[in-house]
Amino acid sequence: MAETPQAETTMAATTVHQESASRSVPVPTMQTSGPIVVITGASSGIGCAAALAFASQGATVVLAARGAEALEQVAGACRRAGGSALAVPTDVTEPDQVVALAERALEACGRIDVWINNVGIGAVGRFEEVPLSAHRRVVEANLLGHIYGCHAALPHFRQRGRGVIINMVSIGAWAPAPYSAAYAASKFGLRGFSESLRAELADLPDVAVCEVYPTFVDTPGVGHGANYSGKTLRPPPPMLDPREVAQALVRLSRRPQPSTMLGSVAWPVRLAHTVAPDLSAGVTRRLMDAGFKRADPAPRSEGNLFAPSQGHAIDGGYRRTSGNRDATRLLKMGALAIAAVALLRSL
Repeated sequence: MAETPQAETTMAATTVHQESASRSVPVPTMQTSGPIVVITGASSGIGCAAALAFASQGATVVLAARGAEALEQVAGACRRAGGSALAVPTDVTEPDQVVALAERALEACGRIDVWINNVGIGAVGRFEEVPLSAHRRVVEANLLGHIYGCHAALPHFRQRGRGVIINMVSIGAWAPAPYSAAYAASKFGLRGFSESLRAELADLPDVAVCEVYPTFVDTPGVGHGANYSGKTLRPPPPMLDPREVAQALVRLSRRPQPSTMLGSVAWPVRLAHTVAPDLSAGVTRRLMDAGFKRADPAPRSEGNLFAPSQGHAIDGGYRRTSGNRDATRLLKMGALAIAAVALLRSL
């Protein structure tokens, strides 16, 4: 993505509300360099890895998450990596806080070049055993939080005539997993929202809306999330390194693409569910049931649904004990076999 001249940095700042476009333009209050990148969910996992990846390229990162202490630690690491950083504690389920995040970024930096909606939470368990408050919170964070982010950033991008929005979705937007119904609903909804918004903005060729669909990523997210299953949760291999996802985000910021699938099994899994959704979901359910039977007991927990996670680790630590290569081969073969069976049945 081409960098904006410093003159534009000074003059292009605006509030996020269209009706306030006539107000005076603030002068940036912090020294910035490179692109200005807003990242939500930046205190751990993919968000933290992305912040460091952009900072190492000399970007200015505006970091948002609920946990102020963890956020400041990530901001410090970004500065040491060579970038500028601003921490703005934000709960993306509160639209006023997301508006304030955009306004703070514009006041401090003068413009926004890239807005990454990265927040993602989950609640695992039988649908009726998961409290409605948990289902609602998952949808608020994973879907409405992204909508609020786009709504806050878009007026500025329209005024400048350029900007990149990146929504972190999931392979779960194409192939839903049982025992995580609200998560599946939020991701399917986010995919539809992103595609609709991109079509709406077709007359603005330099304003991009991108979606990223990773397979399982080795982050602390599984351990941080809500668990109503009564069993210890462990993401299945193969798992992506969060840093791979972060580098994909950096590439997208420079050369936006509508849809990016990440992970060697992403396309086979998507194909299998597209061709044979019931068969694919049934196989997934049997695999999950078998995993629950082998898993150790665990207390029911609402995890980080209503309170910020502790710490700012990038990795979940699962890759060290998983057979990624063998699992990748088996999953590819299984997904393609499901698709082949479905096609043969249709003949």
